[in-house]
Amino acid sequence: MRFDYQQHPHTTTRQHTATHAGIRGFNNRLGLFITKKVGTMWAAYAFAALALISFPAAIATGDVRVIVDWIAQTFLQLVLVSVIIVGQNQQTAQAEARAEATYKDATALLHEVQQLQQHLDHQDAQIAELRKALAAK
Repeated sequence: MRFDYQQHPHTTTRQHTATHAGIRGFNNRLGLFITKKVGTMWAAYAFAALALISFPAAIATGDVRVIVDWIAQTFLQLVLVSVIIVGQNQQTAQAEARAEATYKDATALLHEVQQLQQHLDHQDAQIAELRKALAAK
């Protein structure tokens, strides 16, 4: 009995399909632009400097609630948003690198399996010839 290799349909379609679609729509492009600009450490430094402008006024009140409000609502919100975006960008870049490596590994594995299939086809042909030669004796 002969085994006939059948390539999975996803293999062929995956090779011809784009992996990334472009960002469409004005709002999506604007959001990406702003996120890229705000999601930098330079933006975090600028926001920290901006927040520090109102720090002396908060301290001058002597009111603990005003000082806590300034820390939580002004400083932390302004600065941490940028820092969190920077961290998320780093995590995303690492995840993309892992995904790309996994894709390359899977592609290499597919190639290896196809080579094994060709090798097995060759062996099947050799075995068929040997069987034929033995049957002729």
